[in-house]
Amino acid sequence: KKKRKEEANDIIKPVADEIYRRLGSDLYAEGDTTISEVTCGMLMERGLTAAVSESCTGGLLASRFTDIPGISKIFVEGDVTYSNDAKMRRLGVKRETLEKYGAVSHEVAAEMAYGIAKAAKTDIGLSTTGIAGPGGGTPEKPVGMVFIGMYYKGKVKTKELHMVGNRERIREKTVDSVFDWLRRTILAEEEV
Repeated sequence: KKKRKEEANDIIKPVADEIYRRLGSDLYAEGDTTISEVTCGMLMERGLTAAVSESCTGGLLASRFTDIPGISKIFVEGDVTYSNDAKMRRLGVKRETLEKYGAVSHEVAAEMAYGIAKAAKTDIGLSTTGIAGPGGGTPEKPVGMVFIGMYYKGKVKTKELHMVGNRERIREKTVDSVFDWLRRTILAEEEV
């Protein structure tokens, strides 16, 4: 029986190695491990602190952080800044930015990410702002349009996402996208 298992491993290993090679950074774990577990593990290993400011995800991103045992070592806070007033008051988002671009924009996502990192004094600030639906969309900004922001080591960047599905699905996919983007950012930095 042991010999059969070794023979099976001899056949499977080259195939598995090729799968890993082809998928590269698109493969983040095996089995039931989630993207949030992998990314939070990376943050804890590196001692990188994080805080989040959420609008359309309404606390789901912070919840995913706090699902991880030991996360209090690096996760400082999560704010749900749903209203424009909260974005301005808590994060320092400029009224002019909101008026010119709207709450669902690259510019507001950037100011939110920067604002939460500065307020929490963290290495990383993450933000979400978008239209999760079912209503609220327009032709210019339809349901499923989401902007995520990241302050990372002194730089701010944003990403535009277009999600499909119901409100819950859009929120879940947004959170997974934030964790994956952060994971890839850390990996890219280490490859340099």
